[in-house]
Amino acid sequence: MAKSKKALVKVIPDEVIIRKIYILRGQKVMLDRDIAELYGVETKRLKEAVRRNITRFPKDFMFQMTKSEFENWRSQIASSNSDKMGLRYAPFCFTEQGVAMLTGIINSPKAIEMNIAIIRAFVEIRKLAYSNKKLAEQLKLVFNKLDGHDAQFAAIYEAMENLMDEKTEEKVKKIGWEERERIGFKK
Repeated sequence: MAKSKKALVKVIPDEVIIRKIYILRGQKVMLDRDIAELYGVETKRLKEAVRRNITRFPKDFMFQMTKSEFENWRSQIASSNSDKMGLRYAPFCFTEQGVAMLTGIINSPKAIEMNIAIIRAFVEIRKLAYSNKKLAEQLKLVFNKLDGHDAQFAAIYEAMENLMDEKTEEKVKKIGWEERERIGFKK
């Protein structure tokens, strides 16, 4: 029986889930409609379950878009039939902790599997952000080191030019060119 339950849950690539994670108010969030789609439930039912268990969702777990955020978001998806798509009401936005809390109120095999996949996607994004931050710090160190070396490179270049000038003068003396009469403009 375990195999038949596993077969019902369709594996969704991380990239699909990651595309459904937005940054709003400086936080990574997923919208109620996207979570409902992944869980295989209606958005209306998901919102009902959340409202029945609202004490499980403090403001750092879930919040509702403001009217201006909602209008801005609606204009960005540019849909003419937004009422049919369920975009009449501002969606709930769930942070990573809020998505984890949903497991306790939406208890179906598909919801549990999707919840695990979503949490893994959040972790993957956090890893990418950390590696980008670490790379940026390393680049900054390299540039700082190069700034100090610019003066050193200039000094080396100048010393090399001076050495070349001295060697050129030595060659001129050795060949005896300085004793020749100059051609061209004379002082």
